[in-house]
Amino acid sequence: MLSIWKNGTPAHRRYVIRTWAFMVPYVAICLSMFTGAFEPILNSPAGWVLAAAVSAPVIGQIWATLSLMRESDEFVRALTAKQFILAAGLAMAAAVFWGFGETFAGAPHIPAWLIYPLFWAFYGVTSPFIKATNA
Repeated sequence: MLSIWKNGTPAHRRYVIRTWAFMVPYVAICLSMFTGAFEPILNSPAGWVLAAAVSAPVIGQIWATLSLMRESDEFVRALTAKQFILAAGLAMAAAVFWGFGETFAGAPHIPAWLIYPLFWAFYGVTSPFIKATNA
């Protein structure tokens, strides 16, 4: 990430700032879930407020990625879009596979919110292999 800051375009630098701005609160909230800090509000209307609070950075990160595409030249825009679409497709395919595994094979339930980190994991794994914008 440091090389993006030094050698990247202004659009990439803004993306890094936006990513940090959205991911720090997201990670903080997610980590605090494991401390039991939210036990008193589970299954109450305040739980919906917490769900909205932890979802807001996710929406912000998607906006940051789309802003990077909008603010970049056509090559970077096409490359990022291709990486984004491939990662989304793989994450959806994995979620559908696991969902059918839960339904038909008795696989253990996995919370739906894990699709978001799974998407970014697929994005990180596949992006280095996508270097061209052609099909």
